[in-house]
Amino acid sequence: MFTGIVALVGTIHDVAPAPAGARIVIDAGGLELGDVAIGDSIAVNGVCLTVVELDSPRFTVDASQETLGCTTGFPAQAKVNLEKSLRLADRLGGHLVSGHVDGVGSVVCFEPAGANRRLGVEAPYALAKFIAPKGSITVNGVSLTVNTVNGSVFEVNVIPHTLQTTNLGALVVGAKVNLEVDMVARYVGRLVEASR
Repeated sequence: MFTGIVALVGTIHDVAPAPAGARIVIDAGGLELGDVAIGDSIAVNGVCLTVVELDSPRFTVDASQETLGCTTGFPAQAKVNLEKSLRLADRLGGHLVSGHVDGVGSVVCFEPAGANRRLGVEAPYALAKFIAPKGSITVNGVSLTVNTVNGSVFEVNVIPHTLQTTNLGALVVGAKVNLEVDMVARYVGRLVEASR
């Protein structure tokens, strides 16, 4: 479980094909890995991955074909948002995030709004029903509040701190982003469907 509060931006150091997907080595940069053990989870661009090797400042994870197919992937040298898993004593600064990406969205606008940026993302049609104004959404692992929704396009406001401490500041129109909808909305939607 995560909060969507990114700790640091790391770099994909190496990607090697594996029988069931890929083995990925990530340079965690300044992220403290002293309290991370083999088997722990780290969110990488919003994707919950299990640490299989640890050689600080790098850690290695395996990604299945399913994960590679439903996310933006992990190209070598890409900058990725990193967050260690939530401990019971931690503050919940964002919202509850599972690290299970629901789909890939496409950036349709990224415009200045004072010191902030207005980010518009077109979500897959099937996810749109779970996205509501003033609700939560995770974009590349970053917890954000939805400002507006128009069909399958939603907009969020990204503050300067988030632009500087995550990889969202480098987005451009057409960029693909990992999306995770609010888990409460997902479960309520499923309950409504099941009751019909």
